[in-house]
Amino acid sequence: MSQALAFPTRGQEDFRYADLAALEPLWPVAQQRIVLAAGERGAEAVIHTGSEAVARDIVIELGAGASFALHLLNAGQGYGRFAVQVTLGEGAEFTLGAAQLAGSGQVLEVVTQVTHAGRDAVSRQVVRSVAGGKGTVNYLGKVRVEPGADGTDGEQSVRAMLLDRSATANNRPELEIYADDVKCAHGCAVGELDANALFYMAQRGLPPEEAKKLMLQAFVAQAFVGADQEEVLLEAALAALGKLV
Repeated sequence: MSQALAFPTRGQEDFRYADLAALEPLWPVAQQRIVLAAGERGAEAVIHTGSEAVARDIVIELGAGASFALHLLNAGQGYGRFAVQVTLGEGAEFTLGAAQLAGSGQVLEVVTQVTHAGRDAVSRQVVRSVAGGKGTVNYLGKVRVEPGADGTDGEQSVRAMLLDRSATANNRPELEIYADDVKCAHGCAVGELDANALFYMAQRGLPPEEAKKLMLQAFVAQAFVGADQEEVLLEAALAALGKLV
């Protein structure tokens, strides 16, 4: 992930879909560094629901056997960019659960680079995005397995839901592997609400808008399973969904 002071261009992969006009007043973005020594455990929940534009650059370093869980709700009314760079030592564990909720004209994005530098480390990324109107949601994520990092277990689960044909989702999960004996996978899908499920719920007396909200709540909740502040994250997500649907 580029940390150069020069303002980025669309030629840089991590900024291909960014709202550069909104990012410019926030540049350069200061790094937030989180360093866990061997065996330490940590967690953080980040909720962005305000009207201001936000850009954050989070760098996480995990020693041998350390673990860290980052859960993120990106649902601000202005531009929201969260870049996360993680390095895992031997046997370390990293979890990312992120939800993005964009309405008309909003651009929200999560950009990650997770580097498995030691053996037997585990990373899990679950990203759920919803876009309506002319909103845009982006996820660009790379899992890199360094030479010698055998036993790596890395997974990305990325899904986006479009509520209108004018909404946009850009998803790019990526694997870069330089070791043998690894287990890495990514799944990526962009779709719409299931019309059959909506019809089924309508047949049982649920108004269409209420049915949509329930389905979207279940969809977004997948990002926050097991979070230390799961209830707080879900409550904030439900409030943001109420403005979107």
